[in-house]
Amino acid sequence: MQNGPAVRRRKLGAELRMLRTGAGLTSGEAARLVGWHQSKVSRIETGASGVKPADLGLLLDAYQVRDAHLRELLLMLAGSEDAGGRHGWWHAYRGVLPPTYRDFISLESQASAMRTLETTVVPGLLQTPEYARAVTRAAVKDLAEDRLDTLVEVRLARQDVLRSDPPLVLSAVLDEAVLRREVGGPEVMARQLERLMEAARLPQVRLQVLPFAAGAHVGLTGPFVIFSFPSTSDLDVVVLDQLTSSLYLERKEDLMAYSEAFNTLQFHALSPEESLDYIAGIGDGA
Repeated sequence: MQNGPAVRRRKLGAELRMLRTGAGLTSGEAARLVGWHQSKVSRIETGASGVKPADLGLLLDAYQVRDAHLRELLLMLAGSEDAGGRHGWWHAYRGVLPPTYRDFISLESQASAMRTLETTVVPGLLQTPEYARAVTRAAVKDLAEDRLDTLVEVRLARQDVLRSDPPLVLSAVLDEAVLRREVGGPEVMARQLERLMEAARLPQVRLQVLPFAAGAHVGLTGPFVIFSFPSTSDLDVVVLDQLTSSLYLERKEDLMAYSEAFNTLQFHALSPEESLDYIAGIGDGA
């Protein structure tokens, strides 16, 4: 378990090490090609230190990496923005957002797919402004109104990943408690349920409800998120959200365990079509 920046450094370093060996270079040879000391290459590959986007570009050129998508992904892991400037927008909120939240947003922006189990609240990417405000107010004690406005603004800005080109592919399993818990009052919940049905009809969103009738399930241990990235599955990561921080799991066995758990949850959940009807029924007072 590591914090987000350490995970990204380790994953970036591991990928660079594979690219270097694939190019038939030792770490010393790679260092000489870019004019560095060998220890700098070693520190980057072990994740002991980060790498500036410009320096990463030198390494990728030395390793003759021409895959544009792979280069973009690795540059984003190093802290760069994509050509459209979408990534890194959250840095403008550096004074408001804690580091763990900024790092979660960076992973979310870089990912090609996201699988999430939610047991208490609607996923942030699918929240209405009113619901987001009510959740944030309840979660953060004694929050000033201007800070609340900013956090809601960030929550809504995150949703742009579902409208980007290509969009983030979102698969979400929601425990029925998410739909039954009245957040913000009846009107806020009514609109939130409508928003969920609208989102469920998007081609990039797969939304399933896990009804109370499903009984005990593997997700009772708590919500989780699995981020997947383009070009390579070696960069996938599991995020467990805690009250004051987030834990990041990167080991293959952890990824496999949570992927299998998510597949099991999808199997026991209602189908996307049945879930739409179920949400509509709850909205109608069923």
